[in-house]
Amino acid sequence: MKLPGHDAIARNADEHLVTARVQLPRQQVQRPLVQVTRRLVMALVVLFVTVFIVWIDNKGYHDNSDDSVDFLDAVYYATVTLSTTGYGDIVPYSDSARLVNVLLVTPLRVLFLIILVGTTLEVLTERTREEWRQNRWRSHLREHTVIVGYGTKGRSAIQTLCATGLRKDQIVIVDPSAKVIEAANAQGFVGVLGDATRSEVLLRAEVQKARQIVIATQRDDTAVLVTLTARQLNRSAKIVAAVREEENAPLLRQSGADAVITSASAAGRLLGMSVLSPMAGTVMEDLIQQGTGLDLIERPVIKAEVGRNVRETEDLVVSVLRGHRLIGYDDPSASPLQLTDRLITIVRAQNPADPEAGA
Repeated sequence: MKLPGHDAIARNADEHLVTARVQLPRQQVQRPLVQVTRRLVMALVVLFVTVFIVWIDNKGYHDNSDDSVDFLDAVYYATVTLSTTGYGDIVPYSDSARLVNVLLVTPLRVLFLIILVGTTLEVLTERTREEWRQNRWRSHLREHTVIVGYGTKGRSAIQTLCATGLRKDQIVIVDPSAKVIEAANAQGFVGVLGDATRSEVLLRAEVQKARQIVIATQRDDTAVLVTLTARQLNRSAKIVAAVREEENAPLLRQSGADAVITSASAAGRLLGMSVLSPMAGTVMEDLIQQGTGLDLIERPVIKAEVGRNVRETEDLVVSVLRGHRLIGYDDPSASPLQLTDRLITIVRAQNPADPEAGA
């Protein structure tokens, strides 16, 4: 879903915080007015039950003012007994009334007080519950993906990753804007609020255990610093970064990025292609958008394809990745295929709703 204004918010220096904070997606809770109303109703129910208990056994109670206990006296006695320890003007004197006070009225008094202080208890336990959730989250988080920047580029990258089957709980978003992190939480993602150029912020995102890191910041200098910091904390993770200016791409690669995408140049080339051939531009846009139409994927060579020519595979092979060397489909050295090769192929996107998708 398009969230307008997030890029501008992320650039607002007033939103930057000094300390990092992890924000897990909020659990479904009732609105405050609903909670207050519910507790008020419960308190009134307890009060009415107590009034009924006292009224049906009013002969066992003694009123110092007129020696009799009517309905109003029962309401008065129940009110002061539940909210305080009583004033002693109305007291149970029969054995049955005292037994009822011990077995019923006293537990109702405790229940009444618990309902009244429920909000306070909830506030006191909220921090403990949140710390428990975060500790549980950290203990189960492995091989996840860290997205630095939840602007247009970051959201598009997440959309593509989720289209390939990556779960939301395997994505951690880092952004300096509190409003952006709240928007990410609303979408079901874990967010870390803070400046990703600082090691402590990336450590809160468990970047040292991440499998891949996507850097989609608004500034190229920020992307370089984040890449340097992330590579120091995680030597094995795959880092993909985006920059605006093509001249900054080599600097990012030197900083530790495995792949660098020049957003301005890529958009410009797509515009030029669309001018020369609108249909070619449409095909390229289709390939970029994962999960619809045609998809560009990387897959290993299967045993049945070993020793075959590139053109003999079922998929449309674009390139062959052999070690660290990328070989074009028309290069004679691409064939025969080897078991350790990986293929860059164009395939028809599978619709999860299509019953033949898994066939």
